[in-house]
Amino acid sequence: MTAFLKALSMSKTKTIARLPRGFQDRGRQDILSTNALIEKISAVYKLYGFDPLETPFFEYTDTLGKFLPDTDRPNAGVFSVQDDDEQWMSLRYDLTAPLARFVAQNFDSLPKPYRSSRHGYVFRNEKPGPGRFRQFMQCDADIVGASSVAADAEICMMAADCMEAAGIKRGDYIIKVNNRKVLDGVMEVIGLGGDENAAKRLAVFRAFDKLDKLGITGVELLLGEGRRDESGDFTTGAGLSSIQIYDLKRFTEFSSRCATAYYPDAYRLRNNTQTMEIPYQTIKNALMDIGENQTINEGLLEIEQMHRLFSAVGYGEDRVRIDFSVVRGLEYYTGPVFEAELTFEVKDDKGQPIRFGSVGGGGRYDGLIARFRDEPVPATGFSVGISRLQAALTALNKTMQKPYGPVVVTVMDKDNTAAYAKYQTFASELRQANIPAEMYLGDAGFNSQLKYADKRNSIMAIIQGSNERDNNQIIVKDLIAGGELARSAKTLERDAYLALKEKSQIIVNETELVQTVRDVLARYGQ
Repeated sequence: MTAFLKALSMSKTKTIARLPRGFQDRGRQDILSTNALIEKISAVYKLYGFDPLETPFFEYTDTLGKFLPDTDRPNAGVFSVQDDDEQWMSLRYDLTAPLARFVAQNFDSLPKPYRSSRHGYVFRNEKPGPGRFRQFMQCDADIVGASSVAADAEICMMAADCMEAAGIKRGDYIIKVNNRKVLDGVMEVIGLGGDENAAKRLAVFRAFDKLDKLGITGVELLLGEGRRDESGDFTTGAGLSSIQIYDLKRFTEFSSRCATAYYPDAYRLRNNTQTMEIPYQTIKNALMDIGENQTINEGLLEIEQMHRLFSAVGYGEDRVRIDFSVVRGLEYYTGPVFEAELTFEVKDDKGQPIRFGSVGGGGRYDGLIARFRDEPVPATGFSVGISRLQAALTALNKTMQKPYGPVVVTVMDKDNTAAYAKYQTFASELRQANIPAEMYLGDAGFNSQLKYADKRNSIMAIIQGSNERDNNQIIVKDLIAGGELARSAKTLERDAYLALKEKSQIIVNETELVQTVRDVLARYGQ
């Protein structure tokens, strides 16, 4: 009875294995698919002349600065800890702020413009949800030191190339382009300019960034007192007046009219070209209902210049398009902003059509690096959300097939030291030939070892019992052919059955191990 109570007490103190909310465990398939996708995108970045850079996961919190979601609470929006010298450090929120710190710290030694590409995990201390994680992978490319909108245009064209390199065909994506100065100018007109309104402007940016998801009614709530979501959680709004909200709603209507003005179907059909002239004055006139100032005019002029560059290089509206609804939710953008949006529909678990929407974005952020220096440093960049893009590719059935596991050398005589040495020799010979292989190290019997190889998705197993060892022979078992034989044995004609049986199990001399394994791998394109 005492032993029972002791065991019961120990069971109560046992740690429960649990995964933190908003984080994922990732297996071999996911890791290899992610690596393959990063390689494709990185190849495009390299083609455009970007040099790879890696920054640490942690940055001092003050280097992330006012661009944190909430500067008064170091742990709001980011995960933060105090160093042993009581300085706050935070896990990086994105890959842009660390780049700004790196450039400022190494400014004199870097070539200008400086082209940098980076990929890695970023961390958000935000409420997780379906498809929304606290740790996710991004793949970025930035140009620092170029003030011309030609740099922004090149980033957009590169983003289009990245989508196609990843396997998204033309017509299933669009790179949408806007300019933050247009919205900034509108907010100046309605009395939201100046440093004293920075927090309200950020709330407006984030509200408009959710327009596709919440619609104009949801955005209107976020511009006012706030909004309660389906779970009951309340998001505090920007606290704007009813007149300011009304003017911003009119701006939303303006955005729709301007998109039509840029791409009138009748104009396109009449001229049968994608290099049409831009109705610049038409768009300026559309803004007169709200107001006009220098900031708005600068934004419209930059949009016009970028559009002409896209047309001149052959990036038509089927790839890159002006869209005044693009805002981006971070405050540090100062000019052109862009998003990579997937336009195709897939079915969810309930058979309802859904769209993936944005899988990447970026823009110009001329003030971010200047925080560290006494001079302005122009910069622009683009970030691909790897996890979201990978999910889209899965929906299109364009992810890589399940990777094959290593060749498994089975162990028939566990108590025979000499036999063990031979099994290890077989595995070593395969590895030296650059063929992934492992000797089974568990305690299971032979049949369970073959099941283990199946779970590893191995193409073949190497078998040597005492009879084969006495004759210096081995059996190379093709597990894929063996599985096919088991499934179709009753339906095959005799000759076909015997041919498949011979293919599934090959007896060769030990000296022929490597070549035989290579021959079997070649059957499956390995």
